[in-house]
This record gives sequence, C-alpha cells and structure tokens, in this order.
Amino acid sequence: MEDTFVIRGIEFRSRLWVGTGKYKDFDETRKAIEASGADVVTVAVRRTNITDRKSENLLDYIDPTKYKILPNTAGCYTVADALRYSRLAREAGISDLIKLEVIGDERTLFPDNIGLLEATGILAKEGFIVLPYTTDDPVMAKRLVDAGAAAVMPLAAPIGSGLGIRNPYNLKIILEQATVPIIVDAGVGTASDVAIAMELGCDAVLLNTAIAGAEDPIMMATAMKYGVIAGRLAHRAGRIGKKLYATASSPYGDML
Repeated sequence: MEDTFVIRGIEFRSRLWVGTGKYKDFDETRKAIEASGADVVTVAVRRTNITDRKSENLLDYIDPTKYKILPNTAGCYTVADALRYSRLAREAGISDLIKLEVIGDERTLFPDNIGLLEATGILAKEGFIVLPYTTDDPVMAKRLVDAGAAAVMPLAAPIGSGLGIRNPYNLKIILEQATVPIIVDAGVGTASDVAIAMELGCDAVLLNTAIAGAEDPIMMATAMKYGVIAGRLAHRAGRIGKKLYATASSPYGDML
C-alpha cells in the first residue's frame, strides 16, 4: 500500500530510516540496510569515508542511486564544526539534505539546542534541507521550524540507550503543532518502540544502534521494518478509545 511523505519536494517511500555505524563491516551494513527496506541511509561525514573515492568507501556498498544518502554531523560539538561538515558533504556532491547534530554533552550526547538553532538558521539560508536532531521539547521544535528546519527529529531517549520512547506526551504536543514532518531519532531499542512512534503519528523513525547492536542485525532490521509498517497502519486505521469498564464484543440481543 503506497504511503509516502514529502520533505521539500523529495518523496520518501519508507518510514524507517537507518544509520550505518557500529556494524562489524561494510558487508553486514549492506545486508542490514537491505533487510530494513529503508530508502534513506544516514552517514556520519566526520567518521565515515564518503568523500575519498580512491580508497575503500561506504558508498561502494550502498548504491546512492538506490538509496537517499543523508549526511549527518555526528560528533560535532560546535556550530563551526557542524557547518564545516555540512558544507563538506555538499561540496562532495553527496546531498543538500543534512541531518544536523550539535552535541552539547559528551556523556549523554544530548544536543546543544542553542547551537543547533543557530546552525539551523545559517544552513537553511544557504539552501540546505536541514533536519535537526533535538530534544523532545515542543518549544524548541517550533523554534527550529521558524529558523528554517525542513523536518524536526526529536529524540525518543539518549542516543544508543535502547530505552524506547520516554515521553510520548511531549511527542504528541510536537505532532499537534507540527507544520513539517516529525521523525523520531535516537533511543529506540526494538520493534515495539518504532511501532509506538508510528502509532503516535510520527512521519518516520531513524535508528542505528538498535539494529547494529542486536545479536542478529539482519533479523532485527527485518523486525524494525514490520514494526514501522504495523504502527503506521494502526495509526491510519484509528484505534478504539480507552474505557475504564468492559464492553461486550458481541451484542446480547434476545436469546431464544
């Protein structure tokens, strides 16, 4: 069943986006991405070779004609670094899309929202399609949109924690006021977590560690694919209301 969404004129067919870090090798990365059914693959410009085509390159294993490559600024702790690596990805011909990260704390990897807001405004003015990774703060989400963000990527929980969605109520508020796509990013651990994100009405989920760190990454990638599909279908179908007392599944009527 066709169910695409659009960011700045770019159509996305899969609502599961995946990262490329923490796998044992590029071949496992390729197999997991294929199993996930994703059409968006995010790559850390600072940590992964995607610009030097003369040496072994991730893009030798991930066909850029098949997947949308989403460069990210993972590992950047300053606005200057985030801007530099965003521009490097564009100059290398990778994409105008950028998953923008400005990390504020080394231990928690929570974003520096002040720096993030500044970098979002600068890159948006330069024509980038900016997808900022942020906290689940509804006020900050709105300010990022006002600064030019093409989508907003609130965390479910700290990066790599596997804790799942810690604050669905904040996500609901973000979704209610959203004028751009909302993509949950970071902290999910298993298929039920992504299903919950989709049931809430999020447009997509981006994850990496939950697949790459699983005992069987290929199997987990498949599970995540079906978790997203199930959650999205449930959201579109419309769940029943919650009630305090039981309601009979079958009407009693007259018994003969």
